[in-house]
Amino acid sequence: MNRTFAGLLAAALALLLAGCASGSATSKSAPPQQASAAVDNYLIGVDDIVQVSVWRNPELGITVPVRPDGMISVPLVGDVAAGGRTPADVAGDIQKKLADFVRDPQVAVILTELRSHEYLSRVRVTGAVRQPISIPYRQGMTVLDAVLAAGGINEFAAPDRSDLFRKNKDETTATYPVRLDRILNRGDLSTNYTVAPGDVIVIPERTF
Repeated sequence: MNRTFAGLLAAALALLLAGCASGSATSKSAPPQQASAAVDNYLIGVDDIVQVSVWRNPELGITVPVRPDGMISVPLVGDVAAGGRTPADVAGDIQKKLADFVRDPQVAVILTELRSHEYLSRVRVTGAVRQPISIPYRQGMTVLDAVLAAGGINEFAAPDRSDLFRKNKDETTATYPVRLDRILNRGDLSTNYTVAPGDVIVIPERTF
C-alpha cells in the first residue's frame, strides 16, 4: 500500500512540475506570439504592400501594392480581393484558384509594408535614446532593430529596466520587461521580442 501511494505521489509531482515548466515557457514567449497574432489578424488596406509566395513555384511569386479597388493581380489567377481581409484569407483564396493550374499549391501572403494604417502601425522608441523615433512597422522587426534605429541608448539610460508596451484588442495595455543591457552587451536575446504594429518601447533614465 505504501509503495502504491508513493508511486502515485511521485507521478502527481512529475505532472505538476511539467505543468509549471509549460506555463513558464508560455509566459516568456507571449510577446512574440502576440506579435504574430497582431499581424495575422491585420486587415489589409489600400496601398499596403503584400508579397505572395508559392512553394516550389517561385515564378508565380509577386510583391505588389493593393490597388485602390482593393484588388491585387496574381500570375495565372488574375485579380484577387485583398482589401479588408487578413493575409491568411487572401492566401487561402489564391490557393484555391491556383489549384486549377498547379498541383497542391502552398501559398503564403506576407505584409511587407503597412501603408494604409501607416500612422497607427508605427513603432515608437522613447526615453533615454540618442534620438526618440517613430518608425514604420516592418515584418520581422525586433526590439533591437527599433532601438538601433533610434541611435541606441544614451549615457543616462537604465537599459535593463526597459519596457515594451502593447495595446490589446480590449484596449488594455500589456507591459513586457525588456533586458536591453543583456541584449546589447551579453548577446542574451531572450527579451529581444518581435514587435507588433503600434508597439511602444521605453528606455528609462538611471536614478542617481
